[in-house]
Amino acid sequence: MNPAEASILKQPEPYRSILMHLQAVIEHTLPEAELKYKWGLPCYYFGKRPICYLNQAKDYVDVGFWHSAYITKHLEHLITENRKVVKSLRYKTLEEINDVVLMDILKEVYDHKDESFYKK
Repeated sequence: MNPAEASILKQPEPYRSILMHLQAVIEHTLPEAELKYKWGLPCYYFGKRPICYLNQAKDYVDVGFWHSAYITKHLEHLITENRKVVKSLRYKTLEEINDVVLMDILKEVYDHKDESFYKK
């Protein structure tokens, strides 16, 4: 088991179930993505390019996207919280997760994975 998987499994409920569900959706949508442990977080990569990270903080789980400048769908679901580059989907319960929204955003981010985080 890699450190990223171990990090997910050690989280208390309900966060472990949320993270495991997100992991399953991400790996189903982007089967080539590699789960790594970077900056103390589970992160998905394509080669050296990060796609998204999973973070359990306070009373929620964030799925953060570095290439958020290229996201055009489901903007009403994204949280910025004064961050310049990263936007995220935030979940407090497993039932809040909308797989279609997550998959649409993952596909959009994947399409721009080779571009700069900043849209020019």
